[in-house]
Amino acid sequence: MPIDIKIKKGLTLKLKGEAENSIEQAQKSKTVALRPSNFHSLVPKMVLKEGAKLNAGDEVFFSKYSDKTRVVSPVSGTLREIKRGAKRKILSVIIEADDEMSYKDFGIMDPLKSDSSEVKDRIFSTGLGVFLNQRPYNIPAEAEDTPKAIYISAYDTAPLSADYEFILKDKAEFFQNGINALTKLTGGKVYLGVDKQSASFLKDIENVELITISGPHPAGNVGTLIHETEPMNRGERVWTINPEDVAIIGEQFKTGKYNAERTVVVTGSAAKHRKYFKTIIGAEVSSILKDHDDNSRIISGNVLTGEKIEEDGYINYFSNTLTVIPEGNEYRMFGWIPFKDNDIHSASKTSLSWLFPNKKYEVNTNLNGEERALVVTGEMEEMMPLDIMPMQLIKACMAGDIEKMENLGIYEVVPEDFALVEYTNTSKIEAQSIIRNGLDIMITEVG
Repeated sequence: MPIDIKIKKGLTLKLKGEAENSIEQAQKSKTVALRPSNFHSLVPKMVLKEGAKLNAGDEVFFSKYSDKTRVVSPVSGTLREIKRGAKRKILSVIIEADDEMSYKDFGIMDPLKSDSSEVKDRIFSTGLGVFLNQRPYNIPAEAEDTPKAIYISAYDTAPLSADYEFILKDKAEFFQNGINALTKLTGGKVYLGVDKQSASFLKDIENVELITISGPHPAGNVGTLIHETEPMNRGERVWTINPEDVAIIGEQFKTGKYNAERTVVVTGSAAKHRKYFKTIIGAEVSSILKDHDDNSRIISGNVLTGEKIEEDGYINYFSNTLTVIPEGNEYRMFGWIPFKDNDIHSASKTSLSWLFPNKKYEVNTNLNGEERALVVTGEMEEMMPLDIMPMQLIKACMAGDIEKMENLGIYEVVPEDFALVEYTNTSKIEAQSIIRNGLDIMITEVG
């Protein structure tokens, strides 16, 4: 029987700009970018120089502190440029793609018939290990660790996010093979979270502990699944991975080729062509985004946790969503007056939107106010289904108090768990950045 998780705290944010369930091939991206910033705390060491020729799957750089954490090229082509910032910090590696793809051959391996050490070595030595993130800290997993469990959430409850069931419907065999490989990495369970209401093929996946999810966002967050099944304690390690990346691992074991195909949904009220596109990891935004309003913001990810990018930029290494919403640089007349509008969403009933629970809203980037004093209102707790005290943890992170952060549950959380807290709290503090800084302090001081 599956584990049933029903979340009551949180918020289902209904927005305009949903994408249709249709897929088309994106325009070929002339270049792709590998950005070390997509792998938090990874300090890259290059193994190739500018002008080097490479196949899809060839190693490009590895972690300075763990040479088994490797990042490989998603395409075959030429390493055109290594962009550097202050103190020669590597900002991005630009690879010019060949017209015809050529792949490095890793050989075929059946994970169920292979030894655990062989499977683990295969995953980390071929660059697949960077798909695995470690909790606590939400950093790339290390090959030397053995997690107590691995978690996959195939039900993203964030607004306008990708439908993983739709993305994976033609990759079921590879997804199952990827699951088989992941079972060799842990002595515990591989958990798979799915929508309780859907009749998904994902419910028939073998070798997993199935979790059925219902309730408002953040019900589908991996952190919620961990908290409801095997909560984190100090010294423990849990690994997480995105669903499509599981299929990439499974395909590489099945075919011997690293196929870095990424399915990206273009969504948001300012996007003109809202649908799913098949592209490549690190592709140019312009190869996917066909048309959008001039005065808009492009986000790699969802509106709560995504990263602002430019039209001439590149999609995030892990993102399946490209959201386009209007810029918030136009202000409402007397916008401070309560109950003035019913077209502005409010979680605190300061507009008439609460009278229309099923209405969809067109949001923009306007904060509708400036940062204010952090006061006790109880609103943060309403958005936090985890058994922690969000305001007290935020204060501890701001103060850099390691002992209090530990006691208040810093090991259980990552920034995305505070996305709704950031959206709804009246102080308008950047809760996700504060939690990220707190986690970085723990990495430095505790390890």
